[in-house]
Amino acid sequence: MTLRWDAVVAGHICLDIIPNFMHHENVPLGELLRPGHLVEVGPVTLSTGGAVSNTGLALHKLGIQTRLMGKIGDDLLGRVVAEIIERHGTGLSQGMVIDPDTSTSYTIILNPPGIDRTFLHSPAANHAFGASTVDYEAVNDARLFHFGYPPLMRRMYADGGAELITMFREVKALGVTTSLDMALPDPAAPSGQVDWRSILAQLLPYVDVFLPSLTEILFMLRPQAYQDLIARGGENAIWDANAHSLVSSVGHELSEMGARVVGLKLGDHGLYVRTADRDALTTMGRATPSGLDKWAEAEIWIPCFQVNVAGTTGAGDATVAGFLAALLRGLSLDTCATMAVAVGACNVEAPDALGGLRSWDETSARVERGWAQRLFVQPDPSWQWDADHHLWRREPRHRVY
Repeated sequence: MTLRWDAVVAGHICLDIIPNFMHHENVPLGELLRPGHLVEVGPVTLSTGGAVSNTGLALHKLGIQTRLMGKIGDDLLGRVVAEIIERHGTGLSQGMVIDPDTSTSYTIILNPPGIDRTFLHSPAANHAFGASTVDYEAVNDARLFHFGYPPLMRRMYADGGAELITMFREVKALGVTTSLDMALPDPAAPSGQVDWRSILAQLLPYVDVFLPSLTEILFMLRPQAYQDLIARGGENAIWDANAHSLVSSVGHELSEMGARVVGLKLGDHGLYVRTADRDALTTMGRATPSGLDKWAEAEIWIPCFQVNVAGTTGAGDATVAGFLAALLRGLSLDTCATMAVAVGACNVEAPDALGGLRSWDETSARVERGWAQRLFVQPDPSWQWDADHHLWRREPRHRVY
């Protein structure tokens, strides 16, 4: 069966507006944005953002035949979004759905050097994206379907996530491998009041690869652990043994909910990956990896690579793209994890979501040349360092549930 696309990437897309904060390194954002205070900034960067752009265009740059599928308005911002996408490759914007009854989503990203970014976001057209927006004929002409950011898309979380669940069930019925990334809900918005545990329990049986951040999934499943993590400084804070145990416990819970491959993005602490048993992995559809015996019942934790950070916009999406690009190439789980953190590391070397990304061959060569990792202490004695693959590994018999 000859398919037109390796991947269809659908979901959230917006226009990112990123001021360049000159001469403001490590200045708290609250101090910068004092009422009545003028802050001199540099040239603005305009780029497309959201999972469709960040993950989709990253996959395209990594050599994956990719179809983009998002919704924009018939307005000036929508035309800017389409033009930016076309600059990355002729015809890349053809899968976009133009809705004259809504406006294009945009995000103002405040990202001073040395501190985490803050987003001012208008969901707009993304709230109008529903299960019927998906071009299932195009999806059926692909090996993998990736969807991103349902917490920022009202129809995806309304009515107990009914449309989100329906969409994944229909895609899965086509035999296509499914992949899902999340976003952090706004606690003060309707998405922050949703019963995400109930949604995930119904949704994850239709999800082959689930790649949220730890912060996002703790908000959805373990509110107290989320508050504790935020109080310590978030994913990039110094962790203790309890935090390492928490990651493994969450990975186990998501696997039990039905996801075949669970990856948790951990900021400076790298990427954690856990996989289901062999029987479950055989149901992964057209992008089912080869060598399932080596994929099955694995638990690995790979550190980040060392870089000079210029910005973190789109780092999680780039990490997802690295993992999926390796999966679609039929590579090992260890290589998928390695390329995930490698592409994520390239991403943060530029202030925008795509400027730091390199081709697949360039990224692979950088890893093979012995790119230094940002090593951290052994999670606990049950984890063993695999010097050949440069990651921590834990055998099933050592797991604590």
